[in-house]
Amino acid sequence: MPSASDPATVAVPPAGPPTARRSLDRALQVAAIVLLAVAVLAFPSLAPNPYILSAGVVVLNYAVLSTSWNFVGGFTGYISLGHGALAGLGGYGTALLVTKAGLPSFVALVVAALLVAALAVPIGFAALRVRGASFVIVSIALVLILLLVFQSWASLTGGSRGLVVPRPFPDLLRPEHHRVFYYLFTGLLALALLAWWVIDRSRFGLGLKAIREDEDKAEALGTPTFAYKLVVFVVSAGFTALGGGLYALWFGDLDPVFQFSILTGSYLVLMALLGGVRNLFGPLIGALVVGIGLEYFKVEFGDTQLHLAATGLLLALVVLFMPDGVLPAIGSLLGRMRPAQNSIREITAAQLRQQRAEAAAAPATREPVDAAAGAAGARTQSTEERA
Repeated sequence: MPSASDPATVAVPPAGPPTARRSLDRALQVAAIVLLAVAVLAFPSLAPNPYILSAGVVVLNYAVLSTSWNFVGGFTGYISLGHGALAGLGGYGTALLVTKAGLPSFVALVVAALLVAALAVPIGFAALRVRGASFVIVSIALVLILLLVFQSWASLTGGSRGLVVPRPFPDLLRPEHHRVFYYLFTGLLALALLAWWVIDRSRFGLGLKAIREDEDKAEALGTPTFAYKLVVFVVSAGFTALGGGLYALWFGDLDPVFQFSILTGSYLVLMALLGGVRNLFGPLIGALVVGIGLEYFKVEFGDTQLHLAATGLLLALVVLFMPDGVLPAIGSLLGRMRPAQNSIREITAAQLRQQRAEAAAAPATREPVDAAAGAAGARTQSTEERA
């Protein structure tokens, strides 16, 4: 048994909620978002040459595709390596609608995205009935099947020769062409982020998160898990097709080997995991890191396969040191740097005894005052009666 002099501690409720700290955190988050938006919008004016500007377009394309992938991977936990195929379908669909059907470029972009979203319904019916490694294998099979189809159907797709896409702004010089598409990709990225944010805060998003945590339990509690997965897969496919179609209009030359590549899907998974799949801006941060790294490695080691080894090393470092992603790691670091604050307040036994003694003495000190007040009241009453 501890003695009375032991510095034992007793837990008492905190004085109040740390509203000031929450307000400061919210202000810092808003400031970071504003600074990121300003940096993204100012990049074309700061780019030293057209190549750096074109690299910025590529990074934004990766950001759009990885955010689109995160509709499925972040909400449901399903790891898909087949989103590169959906981007390729969006690119080829846009190009074929422009070259074969004669549609205006951006009308063809929207129509192709709608067609890919419609095609995602039967694909989802087949793919989403399996889970885990089986789903990954099905997504890889989708990429390989479409690669064979678009390589073999040379009369329509150009086969291995590729397909040339007319430029939507033929009068613009190449630097201005890059600048226009940079802002178009920025607008598409903002739209994808807004859609993800709305779903994240909806009842539909809550059901998707329940699927991610425990699909069997969610289904047992009445969540229509298959319908939820199918809907978010179609939404993801639509945004992915928009990104692929916009890339086709910007780049102007499509190659089936590049458009239907498993590496593209792997890069999207890497970007989302690097930034943090459960965060709104996680895929964007991952795209900035991986996209810039890929462009640098291609410049330095483009004639060899070392850029792939460097990308694999980056993935290994992320898995080892930041398994939850960059944004959760930064949040954890900032949390450790703050002063420790417990949800309960601890005081010593001596302080508790002193507080109890003061509380017990307080009524005793008020008794004489109350007695004097009572006596004065009695005297006043007797005086009035005599009068």
